[in-house]
Parts: sequence; C-alpha cells; structure tokens
Amino acid sequence: MSATQDQAGGERHLSIDAVRGFAVLGILLMNIVGMGLPAFAYIDPTYAGGSTGADFWTWAVNNVLTDGKMRALFTMLFGASTVLIAERAEAGRPGPMQTHYRRMFWLFVIGMLHAYFLWWGDILVTYAVAGLAIFPFRKLGPRAQIGIGVGILAALLAKNLVEAGQIETLRAAAMAPGAPASLVKTWQEVSFTLSPPQALAAQQIAGFGGGFIDALKARTQMSLLMQTVISPPDSLPEAVGQMFLGMGLFRAGFFTLRWSSRAYAAMIAVGYLLAVPATAWIAWRIAESHFEAIALHRWEVWQQVSRPLIALAHASVLLLVIRAGLARGLVQRLAAAGRMAFSNYLMTSIITTLVFCGFGLGLYGKLSRFQELAVVAGVWAFILAWSQPWLARFHYGPFEWIWRSLVKWSPQPFVRRPTAQAAATA
Repeated sequence: MSATQDQAGGERHLSIDAVRGFAVLGILLMNIVGMGLPAFAYIDPTYAGGSTGADFWTWAVNNVLTDGKMRALFTMLFGASTVLIAERAEAGRPGPMQTHYRRMFWLFVIGMLHAYFLWWGDILVTYAVAGLAIFPFRKLGPRAQIGIGVGILAALLAKNLVEAGQIETLRAAAMAPGAPASLVKTWQEVSFTLSPPQALAAQQIAGFGGGFIDALKARTQMSLLMQTVISPPDSLPEAVGQMFLGMGLFRAGFFTLRWSSRAYAAMIAVGYLLAVPATAWIAWRIAESHFEAIALHRWEVWQQVSRPLIALAHASVLLLVIRAGLARGLVQRLAAAGRMAFSNYLMTSIITTLVFCGFGLGLYGKLSRFQELAVVAGVWAFILAWSQPWLARFHYGPFEWIWRSLVKWSPQPFVRRPTAQAAATA
C-alpha cells in the first residue's frame, strides 16, 4: 500500500513521502520568525514580534511542539534517504559512493546560494557536510546506528550543559567588584550572543527592509555568523546525530510502516505524555524568568532531549493515519509535497523573501509573531495545491530535477509522456 516505483525504477514509500511533506510544512512555523523578524526573535519573543497575548501563545505552542522538532524529523528523514538512495544506486552507475558524494557536493553549492541570496537560516549546507560523515556507516545495523546517534546527541547535550554552567560562572566573576578588565570584556562578548542589543534589530530591519543589495548585505552577515560560529559546534553535530537516528529507524522499519500499531502508540505515549509535558514545563520556566538571557539559554539546552521524541511522536500519529487509510486526500497531498521537499523548501524561501524584503512587499519587521501565521497558512496552501498537479505532469520537482541532472551530469527526463491509455481516451 505504501510503496510505488519512481522514474529511476527505485521504490518510493508513501509513508516516507507523507512524513517528509509534513515535516517541510512544519519547519516553516519556526523559520517564519527569522524570515520576517530580527534574527534573535527566534529565541526570545521579547526581542521582537511580541511576547503577550496571541503572540506569547504562538511562541509557547511552537516552543513545545515544533521548535527543533520539525527540523529533527526532516533531518532524520535525510538520514533515511541516504540509506534508501545508496541502496538504489548499488546496481547502477555511478555507484552509491560516487552518487552520494556528488549529491552532497551539489547540495552544498545550492545551499550556499540559498543561504546568501534567500534565507540565512539555510539547513542544506549543514546537511551536505553532515552527509559526508554518515555515509560510511550506512550499512551498520539499526541498533548500532541508533546507538551512535543517541551517543552523539548525549555528548552534545553534556557539552552544552557544561558551557551553560561556565557562562553562569563567567557572569558572576565579571560582575564581582574589582573584576579584571579582560574578564569583563569576555563577558560582554558572550552576552552579545546571548542577548544582542536592539541596535542590531534596527540594523536588520533597515537592511532587509531596503533594496536588494541592502538585504544581501544583511543576509550575508547572518549567514556568515551561522556558518562560522553557530552551526559548527551545535547544529552540525546535532544534524549528524539525528541522521544516524534516521538511518537506524529506517532500517528498523519505522518510516515504512513495519512497526506494529502498538509500537507506534508507545512512541506517541513517550512523546506526548512524557516529552511534551516536560518541554511545556521548561517553556513555563523560561517565561517565568521573563526570558532572562542566562535562564533562557540554560533551559533551552534541556530541550535537546525532547526534540527527537516529540518529532517521532508526530510522525507516529501520521503513520497510524496512513495505516488506517484515513484522510487519504490529505495524505496524498502531503506525500506529493514530500516528494518535492527540496523544491518546496526552496520555494518557501523564495516566497517569503518576496513577502518580507523591501524589494518585495516590504513586510519585514512589520508583522507580529501571531500575524506571521497568515503567511505560513498561505505558503502551506500553495505547497499542498501545486505539488500534486506538478507531479502529474513532471517526474520531479523543478529543483529536484536540477539537482539530479547535476549529479548525473546530464539532463534527466522531466516531462511525463502521456500513457497509451490516456492518449486513447483523449
């Protein structure tokens, strides 16, 4: 029920495509904040976008249910796809290794263009680099892959907890009477990343609200910060760990409906009855601190534990819906969106760039956190509306076709030819 053949003769799984489509939609719930508001608003709602009323509840619900969770699910599916594509390439030319590293090279190139010209929060460059690390381990057993993934994420959590403690110690020492000037300077540098000044927000509003070159300069600044400061120590190892989980879960049959309904229900219980309440308590503690920088940083670190659990609970609900044959029309549209996830991810950035930047509608910094949900709904409607009709006429999404053609280094079949039956009835 969940497997079909794609143009290349490989097996496609409705379940994987639908979960991927769900994830690419969900990612926008958090990305929209950085796309339409000063960057630090993603972390702290008091910085920009509103922190009371509907804006507060938008932050709270997203913080508990989607922040990092949809990205985790999308990343796990990238790991699953690494195994699936390598298996398809085993009997073909080029072989799996050459195919994979060509894919990662071109993903890196496209990701760099995406980061600097469309969306500074690009995840493709991180995926390309992480993809280099996971490929040699694709044939390990699922338990080993899951174990490695858990180990990497646990090590990252430990590192961040130690760093959070060091930051608190640094602040106390820098605030003490007679603190050395060098220590005070170090604390000022650290506090800049924990709580940037409002002047930076004003600078970003002016940049993204200006012309194309102004926006390019502002985006370049943020992209460089992401790729040289933020991503290497945190986002990259997190992506590698989650990809290992995705490879192991794929080989264990999680994404292909090979688990029992009871096993999926158990995953839902762990995610919704344990991880969600724990994350909600963390969100409450953050809000209770009035988003004080040190408290916000310390409590956010603990959310690394719940991200994959809540992500897999979301996926389990959808997988049970697919197994039960419910909401088939919506599932088919989600699956089409998932088959075109690369195109839909990039199209989301194109659309939001034109909505928010000054050379488009110029709404950057003008919508509150809650109001941005209207843009999310519009993009969701577009993705669900265009993906299925597009795939009825073409073999791939437009950017999937470009990526595949670059990997193969020759144009791939694109337009679907009418079948004999369709021609006879025309």
